[in-house]
Amino acid sequence: MSKNLVQFIIEEQRQLPGANGDFTGLLSDIIMACKQIAHSVNKGALIGVLGSAGSENIQGETQKKLDVITNDIFIEANQWSGHLAAMASEEMDDIYPIPAQYPKGKFLLTFDPLDGSSNIDVNISVGTIFSILRCPEGVTNPSAEDFLQPGTQQICAGYALYGPSTMLVLTTGHGVNGFTLNNDIGEFMLTHPNMTIPADTQEFAINMSNQRFWEAPVQRYVDECVKGKTPGGREKNFNMRWVASMVAEVHRILIRGGIFMYPFDNKEVGKAGKLRLLYESNPMSFIVEQAGGVCSTGRERIMELKPTGLHQRVPVILGSKNEVERVVGYHKGA
Repeated sequence: MSKNLVQFIIEEQRQLPGANGDFTGLLSDIIMACKQIAHSVNKGALIGVLGSAGSENIQGETQKKLDVITNDIFIEANQWSGHLAAMASEEMDDIYPIPAQYPKGKFLLTFDPLDGSSNIDVNISVGTIFSILRCPEGVTNPSAEDFLQPGTQQICAGYALYGPSTMLVLTTGHGVNGFTLNNDIGEFMLTHPNMTIPADTQEFAINMSNQRFWEAPVQRYVDECVKGKTPGGREKNFNMRWVASMVAEVHRILIRGGIFMYPFDNKEVGKAGKLRLLYESNPMSFIVEQAGGVCSTGRERIMELKPTGLHQRVPVILGSKNEVERVVGYHKGA
């Protein structure tokens, strides 16, 4: 009989030093939030949640109605139960302290409530990304500084994918496991145990419209993939994919391998990258590395970066080990 996610979490908790019911309780709250978001995404236009909210987030990006709704769902599901000291979201300027009327816990939660929301109006897969950190010892009122921990300090990371079926993929540092929501019973069931990423691949994912802005190492790598078996290319042909939803891109790589790149470019002066370190890059790097993949900025391991701000952006190159290491090698050679 397949395990449900709560059973799996309890077993995982027993492997974590010093873990107790707080960790299980926090994950249960996150699971509930993802179920609620799945319901809202699934209903779409039927409940009037598509389209723009008429506002911008801290990055100056136009928010969708569902960006705002899903952010509220995540906060409301996680603020009351006493497991968290504070939260930080891609959609909020500053951290979210736990209100005074609720007890405070020992964990910090970062999240992107609706990754790929630009796709929502055209009914393409979107998702939620989250990461759990420990609140520093002795801190009862966390500040933004307390969230600025390298990705190696994460104790759990995961994402929910709202596609043809709703899935939740999770790591606590003991491999990666995938769960599918059984709507008949309202439970996530273990369907993809021990997910691993093949070391080799013939698929790459990148936004080719930015090609003229890339650095030489990425230009070289993509050019070789496009040429395939023709002169100047590789020993094999490649296919290109691009969904513009990091959750969907990473999930495809977990299922069948691939390399995903949102590299540094000079399109916008002063921007070190596109993806947010705390809300996207670190949690996805934790998952990908636990599945046997590699994650890099092109110059250094993503999870070893010391964050400098809540909304810091970094270049991202992740996926199948041999392809990511080839791109990193091109950076070193340059």
